Amino acid sequence: MQTIAPLWLWATFIGIVLVSLFVDFVVLKKQGAHDIGVKEALNWSLIWIALSFLFNGLFWWAVKDTTGSTEIANTKSLEFLTGYLIEKSLAVDNIFVFLLIFTYFAVPTHYQKRVLMIGIIGAIVLRTIMILVGGWLLAEFHWILYVFGAFLILTGVKMWWAAGQEPSLDDNPALKLLRKILPVSKNYDGEKFWTVENGKKIATPLFMVICLVALTDVIFAVDSIPAIFAITSDPFIVLTSNVFAILGLRAMYFLLAAVANKFHLLNYGLAVILVFIGTKMCLIDIYKIPVGVSLGVVIGILAATMWLSVRTSKNEDHA
Repeated sequence: MQTIAPLWLWATFIGIVLVSLFVDFVVLKKQGAHDIGVKEALNWSLIWIALSFLFNGLFWWAVKDTTGSTEIANTKSLEFLTGYLIEKSLAVDNIFVFLLIFTYFAVPTHYQKRVLMIGIIGAIVLRTIMILVGGWLLAEFHWILYVFGAFLILTGVKMWWAAGQEPSLDDNPALKLLRKILPVSKNYDGEKFWTVENGKKIATPLFMVICLVALTDVIFAVDSIPAIFAITSDPFIVLTSNVFAILGLRAMYFLLAAVANKFHLLNYGLAVILVFIGTKMCLIDIYKIPVGVSLGVVIGILAATMWLSVRTSKNEDHA
């Protein structure tokens, strides 16, 4: 696996992630369990987005300094931006599942913050492993691109057909398995994952929620990581665009949770994006779609879907 990023940029990226997690787990922890409003979620979302764009600017400068080519720097910077946007958009579907899990388990809103914070740590670790393994597989076995491409197309078609259906956790096999393996208390015990009942240590519903959130993220990573590899084969770009999108996931969740019903058509747009990216992977040896075109298509689909969602919502309100 080859990367264009210099070693010092890797170190800078790791430093930014560690500082971000420190702020989340140490500085913001002093706030304690509390409800996160739309204004706070919006402010943090803008901060994470701004940080991602600043890093992309630093990445552009590093590539320009290393290669001496503005054209290469522009291309790699666009690859990062496209990968970031793909991960950010697919995370929307992930967030809707988080919302379903929290609703199903009746998780108090002031406890959801901790669940998502721990989920971010797990997501970064698991996705790093998946990206390194995926990068090695693609470097060793080129034909896997076609497998990933076909998988994304099938996933997109499945997402389209499932978009209008009411989701449910009642028949979730992972939830059934967890309940068989672990005894779970009926009530929450603050933000604790374990409690004691009748002298025995058992899991709280919050621990079940953590397990399902982690499993959900792994499932969605199987879609998003190949989609970004369709844009670039550089593991640094895939990893950094993925992680920066994940860092803003918690703020994005609380923001979208408040307006989820306004973007009811978004899943259809995400399905089309997956089909487009899968098709791009399958055609890579016949015609390589420019990264700028890919970025434009993704932005266009998202914008059109959100606009249609808002417009149809207003029409339903007036009806």
